[in-house]
Amino acid sequence: MNIFIKTFGCRSNIYDSELMKNILKKSHVIVDNEEKADLIIINSCTVTNFADRDVRSYINKWQNKKIVFTGCGAYTQGEKLFKEKKINAVLGHKYKEEIDKYLNFEGIELGDFDFVNKKIITDISTTKAFVKIQEGCDFECAYCILPKVRGHSRSLDEKTVIEQIKYLSQTGINEIVLTGINMGSYGKDTGSSLAKLIKKILKIGRIKRIRIGSLEPTQIDEELIEIASDSILEKHFHIALQHTSDTMLRIMKRRNRVSNTLPLFEKLAAYGFALGTDIIVGHPGESEKIWEEAFNNFKKYPLTHIHVFRFTPRDGTISAAMKQQIRGDITKKRAKILHDFVQKTNYNFRKRKNELFVHIEDEKNGFYQGFDEYYNKMLIKSDKFLKGEWVRVKDYEVKEVNYAKI
Repeated sequence: MNIFIKTFGCRSNIYDSELMKNILKKSHVIVDNEEKADLIIINSCTVTNFADRDVRSYINKWQNKKIVFTGCGAYTQGEKLFKEKKINAVLGHKYKEEIDKYLNFEGIELGDFDFVNKKIITDISTTKAFVKIQEGCDFECAYCILPKVRGHSRSLDEKTVIEQIKYLSQTGINEIVLTGINMGSYGKDTGSSLAKLIKKILKIGRIKRIRIGSLEPTQIDEELIEIASDSILEKHFHIALQHTSDTMLRIMKRRNRVSNTLPLFEKLAAYGFALGTDIIVGHPGESEKIWEEAFNNFKKYPLTHIHVFRFTPRDGTISAAMKQQIRGDITKKRAKILHDFVQKTNYNFRKRKNELFVHIEDEKNGFYQGFDEYYNKMLIKSDKFLKGEWVRVKDYEVKEVNYAKI
């Protein structure tokens, strides 16, 4: 059977799709486009109503194909899509590791959230790999649907993670991106921690860089800071703030407050780390007064990277039922203000002109493209073939991104 896997959403879904490909390619053909497929597996995202819309639009486009529907959307719109006969089967996350047994299944099977991944990926075609270490989330932020569609926080067994990375390193993978739904919670249920896991990964060898996904402010401890200061761990922390007004943080049911996150960011910046964050603008309750307070606080954070999300209500969340909706044009304006501010702070950070260690991932428009240890993009002109290589760059030009010729 020819199978195409369509992935929507986060890094965890990217990992899960690679895992399904590894399982299926032993007895089926994984094709590179829908036209060649007898069956399409959709690994869906449901984090926003827009994500649901995009998934449904994709399904409508491929009604001439058999469709197996999995991922987070299976829990929010799977039953409706199945009853409408838009899809042939709905499978919960639990069954991704058994996907080969469900290719001919027709019906709905969601299962529970008491599973963790046990199988590992053994074949990846790049020199960088996402490795999932954790599933689910115990936080209950007002705007977020993920705990309902991913379940409670649970950690993959250390031995499974280490086995995965050892195998990948032996096949030429030399950059590992650790990921999870709330990966800073890793080890709370197994007596370990993210820092302890990373220390074990460092002993494997062959790996040139470890990157970690988004963390909550409370999940960064001294042990993790110490490792990042003197190891192959990326010199970049992405720490989810979501807002910089305590009033809004309470409305959003967040656990962090400005009084404890600002000193943390200042401390990390003093070590020389690049620092990113997520911010939501336009959430219900974000009055002009609160926005001004938040922006004044925001300017104090030594940020170099940012993901700004304009609030959209997600059905099934507390925030979706809140009043005081903020006009779209105001939300858009606030998002641009934050984005432009961090663009300037990122430029000033890069002007320090450190020697950089760059992993070249791609070649496009006459430039080799990669990222340095501070998660800043570098474009390189070279007559040498550099794709997949690691290069040290001392002389470069700082513009909207960094440019070099070697």
